[in-house]
Formats: sequence, C-alpha cells, structure tokens
Amino acid sequence: MTQHSLSCVRLVNMVFYAHHGVLREEHTVGAKYEVDAELFFDYTDAAKNDDITKTIDYGAVYRKIRAALTLRKFFLIEAVAYEIAHELLLDFPVIERLSIRVRKRNPPVDGICDYAEADYTTSRH
Repeated sequence: MTQHSLSCVRLVNMVFYAHHGVLREEHTVGAKYEVDAELFFDYTDAAKNDDITKTIDYGAVYRKIRAALTLRKFFLIEAVAYEIAHELLLDFPVIERLSIRVRKRNPPVDGICDYAEADYTTSRH
C-alpha cells in the first residue's frame, strides 16, 4: 500500500513593481506588489532521495509569477492572484493545491492602509 503525503513549499514575499489598479494613474505610475505562493504536492520522493527532479523548480515558479505580474495590466489584484494560480496549475502538473496571495502596498483608499491583499486558493480536483 502506498501512502500519499501532501506537503507544502512556500515562496514568501516576492516583490515586484507593476502597473495594476482601477485608477488610470495606477496604470501609469505603478506600485509595489508582494506575492506569496503556497504550493501543495507530495515531495516525499524528492526528500527521500534528495532528488531535485522530483520537486518543483522554485526559479521557474518565480519567473512565471513575475511574468504574470509584470507583463500584463489588470484592474484587480484578485484577477492577478487568479491568473497566477491557474498558470501555475497548467505549468506544474505535480501541484495538487495552491494558495496565491497578492498584496498591493499603500492602496488608494483615502486613508492610511499598509496594503490590500487578495488570497486565492484552488486545487486541481
């Protein structure tokens, strides 16, 4: 009987400068965005054998997130989180479930606010 484990790899606080937002000025000026990715999959074989080919290439995940965030313009950080999640599921079949958090620093809310955050979780099934 094979046992199935579900483990998690996290990439935390990736920082990018991008041009998203509802206001026209946000698309022109841009802002700092932070992204966290929680990737759930079974990395037992990779851990047992210390084998990089049995896990996820963090660099490839980072590049995919950077491209999704910086090469397109969105109105909503919710749309950014959704796009990143579904692109990662397409490109990395080993991922069973993931959570993507996108934070926009100093959002235009007519007051003091450190950040607005969209958290999107989905699974392959």
